Amino acid sequence: MKRLIGIGLLMTSACLWATDWQHSFEIEQLFADADVRGTFVLYDVTENKLIGFDRQRAEARFVPASTFKIPHTLIGLAEDAVKNVDEVLPYGGEPQPFSSWEKDMSLRDALPISNVPVYQSLARRITSERMSENLALLAYGNGDAGAVVDRFWLDGPLTISAVEQVTFLAKLAQDGLPYSAHWQAQVREITRLEQRGNGTLYGKTGWTTAHDPAIGWWVGWVVKEGKVYSFALNMDMPNSADAHKRVELGRKSLAVLGVF
Repeated sequence: MKRLIGIGLLMTSACLWATDWQHSFEIEQLFADADVRGTFVLYDVTENKLIGFDRQRAEARFVPASTFKIPHTLIGLAEDAVKNVDEVLPYGGEPQPFSSWEKDMSLRDALPISNVPVYQSLARRITSERMSENLALLAYGNGDAGAVVDRFWLDGPLTISAVEQVTFLAKLAQDGLPYSAHWQAQVREITRLEQRGNGTLYGKTGWTTAHDPAIGWWVGWVVKEGKVYSFALNMDMPNSADAHKRVELGRKSLAVLGVF
């Protein structure tokens, strides 16, 4: 496992529970207007402050689904399961829910379209033992990779809270994880979504049916004028037609906070 030597374990997200929490009535209204049950939390790294809506839910853990592709990519690089984000991985040849998944592709191409079989292929290369070691090193959620190496982030037992998501992402945004800065930079590169003015937006969606109702995610961070703001949104998605609300609500929440 090729990691930087001499870097200790990450501080756990429990540190953020003691951080000041500021309730946003504007974000609460956005969720009410959209008729959505969920939470949004922003971590202002400079101010060491959490801003959001529904703190209790923000501290509750859910299956991460495709938001796990962010640490999954980093773990794959660290374990030399893939040489770089441009190495092509096999999808396996089986029929998939989306035709766009039915091709071999790189992580650079697979991450934006949430290609599940390609990341399952990567997980099998990593192995359960190595995956568990890396989850512990990252202090990622409950750290439980279970017994099925290519399903644990889709069906559980792995779970993570919105507050834990912003902890992890803030570190990734600042080269603060116990992995090579080069690998962290590759992960940041393929999660970059948009640049606007003096701000750059990074993010990844997720959708899991392991909960009832299903849970939708949108997580990421903004770098603006040298400052880092990590964010996480999760919401109940009783209908697939609600999927678009993840990013819409997230972007509106970032806007009302003046972040992006």
